[in-house]
Amino acid sequence: MVRVRFAPSPTGYLHIGSVRTALFNWLYARSQGGVFILRIEDTDQKRSSDVFMEEIIADMKWLGLNWDEGPFFQTKRFDLYRSCAQKLLEKELAYKDGEAIIFKIPDIKVKIYDLVHGEIEVDNTLIDDLVLMKSDGSPAYNFACVVDDIEMQITHVIRGDDHISNTNKQVALYDALGVKPPKFAHIPLILGPDKTPLSKRFGAVSITDYRAMGYLPQALVNYLSLLGWSPGDNKEFMGAEEIVKKFSLKRINKTGAEFNLDKLRWINGEHIRKLTPSEFTKIGMDFIHSPVAETKAGSVSISPVSIPEKLIKPECGEEWFKKFAELYQPRVKTLVEFKEEFGIFMSEDVKYNEEAVEKFLKKDKVSDILNMTKKRLEKIDSFTQENIEKEARTLIYELKIESADLIHPLRVAVTGKAVSAGVFEVLALLGKEKTIERLEKVLHTNYHE
Repeated sequence: MVRVRFAPSPTGYLHIGSVRTALFNWLYARSQGGVFILRIEDTDQKRSSDVFMEEIIADMKWLGLNWDEGPFFQTKRFDLYRSCAQKLLEKELAYKDGEAIIFKIPDIKVKIYDLVHGEIEVDNTLIDDLVLMKSDGSPAYNFACVVDDIEMQITHVIRGDDHISNTNKQVALYDALGVKPPKFAHIPLILGPDKTPLSKRFGAVSITDYRAMGYLPQALVNYLSLLGWSPGDNKEFMGAEEIVKKFSLKRINKTGAEFNLDKLRWINGEHIRKLTPSEFTKIGMDFIHSPVAETKAGSVSISPVSIPEKLIKPECGEEWFKKFAELYQPRVKTLVEFKEEFGIFMSEDVKYNEEAVEKFLKKDKVSDILNMTKKRLEKIDSFTQENIEKEARTLIYELKIESADLIHPLRVAVTGKAVSAGVFEVLALLGKEKTIERLEKVLHTNYHE
């Protein structure tokens, strides 16, 4: 049976590269009916933190990368490492250097068959002997990793290209311990647009940050699966079940995969649209009230939206929010965008886009048109989309102007933006009182002067 593991160190938050490694292991286990193990490699006790460990576990659960065994913690397995190191001492395959135990690297050339890169040959005569147990009694990474993989019966080690340099050392340890090594698959690193390893500048922020930026877990799983792997049919939008059915180590690329935030946003938008209205309404409301949405995500600053306890008016309750969510579900690509749109309805002070003001509010006769529009809207008793549109269309006809001459300035006046959902739908949701207030504010500002 296939047995794979994801082994993060709790010395920081989960970043895109680590999650992609976890995902590929999870996908392979699920596609093969195997076992996915979570192992916490916390031997670096100075840098390890319970906060990071809890965050890693929470992120894995949020992404849906459920594990079958674990989590196991290396700090609770020191006796096992000491025992294995002692055996190598007894076989004279290792020696003591003070309190440390050192492994004698055999002076041979090692051939490794990698499931992604093919055959790799390394000359072990060129590397130094390997520390097994440090003088402080803790195990070195390469040793603890091998002992754990043996004890956990790992059949496939799927990890990043940056670990290729460790493989020949680990294979030598497997041989010394009398165990056949697992199969290795080293997946390409994720690159930025500049073709260098992904940095924070281009998206190497934590999963917590992407959650704060309004990305759905299913969208991240979808997008990350495409970084270094292809389903073979050029399909990009997929759910986890479909990806599992198509996943194969044979289709992992040998070269680095470029991270593209625009494509992630597109995929996220597609997953938002796939949700049922009730699902999106709940997710949207949860995000609006979630503390995680108020954080600063890597290099992306998220401005908190002030949300009063009460909505615009007492009758704007659950039904109002459902209508709002249904209106914007087809129009947003992230939950942050959804929250920003919600903030436009809730805010007492509209933030006006300077370019939109310049283009649509500073034109000749705009003040007159908006003033007449305000008077027409004030006369509407039932402030519905239909009645609002009827009055607006009638005024457009009477003034012998283009629809855009009224609709564009009206949109900017009530939302502060040049782009929004249908302006008549927006006004109906905003409500008569709030709409009139915003029009009066714009008219008093006299943008055209």
